[in-house]
Amino acid sequence: MLSHAELLQAIPHALDTVTITGWGDPIRGKVRDTYVRDAQRLLITTDRVSAFDRVLGLIPYKGQVLNQLSLWWFEQTRALIRHHVIASPDPNVTIAHEAQALPVEVVVRGYITGVTSTSMWTLYAGGDRAPYGIPLPDGLRKNDPLPHPVITPTTKATGGAHDERLTREQILQERIIAPDLWEQIEDVAIRVFQQGQAIADRVGLILVDTKYEFGLIDGQLALIDEIHTPDSSRYWTKASYQPGGEEPENMDKEYLRKWFAAQGYRGDGIAPTMPAAFIAQVAARYIHTYELLTETPFQPADPPAATRIAQAIFDYNQR
Repeated sequence: MLSHAELLQAIPHALDTVTITGWGDPIRGKVRDTYVRDAQRLLITTDRVSAFDRVLGLIPYKGQVLNQLSLWWFEQTRALIRHHVIASPDPNVTIAHEAQALPVEVVVRGYITGVTSTSMWTLYAGGDRAPYGIPLPDGLRKNDPLPHPVITPTTKATGGAHDERLTREQILQERIIAPDLWEQIEDVAIRVFQQGQAIADRVGLILVDTKYEFGLIDGQLALIDEIHTPDSSRYWTKASYQPGGEEPENMDKEYLRKWFAAQGYRGDGIAPTMPAAFIAQVAARYIHTYELLTETPFQPADPPAATRIAQAIFDYNQR
């Protein structure tokens, strides 16, 4: 683990948008820049952080953690599902196949939790015993494990908007995705999630829920985007979890979101500036999650990141 002093020293070098000669202007997302050329995608995971559907600052090394951890998870799930990765010439960079993204984001949940008006726990606590069309037994408490992992699909995000109440029946009746393809997605998503749960459990973490994005590459189903990272998944520490007890310790971006909420910010108006000490704490949690899951030390690439990334892509293209 990097020291607190090393994390503080890295803050001024956190990676924002990168310009890559020959790739045109990037499609700037909340936490990554995307370039498209010749049926390939160049994905640069930046150090931008988001919560409440807004970019709220930069956390050093976050991009490297997300990119490298996602690549690690793709390798762990290789036997279950194809993925879109071609190469990673730099810790922040993935070169991926261009895929036809499917119009549904697949959220798999192992626990009943959440605080928003459309969260599974809020709906259940309000008397809905079949939130998202999924029958659940009486007597569940907030943060209890579900009897088995469930899928609560949403429409793919557009400008920060989600349809949190999309159900399996809607997908099939409206043929948003063909029935045979949706059955394949359900089967794969549950198996990938269960493998993620088993790996997390082994190293003292709980994989609570996660989001998968699927696409088609040459007509074949593939995982795209990132998987099982602290941005795309919710992790608790096993040591802090007590059924029906206090809120468990988060090892994901919920830790960041809770800090902003504690300052009175929930997405509207001007966000408070993150102090350097807090930025270092968030960076440490991302890195620690990486090190726990992969069981390897995090090896950061040296700044300046933009120059390094441009050179790595140039070298890759000269092969």
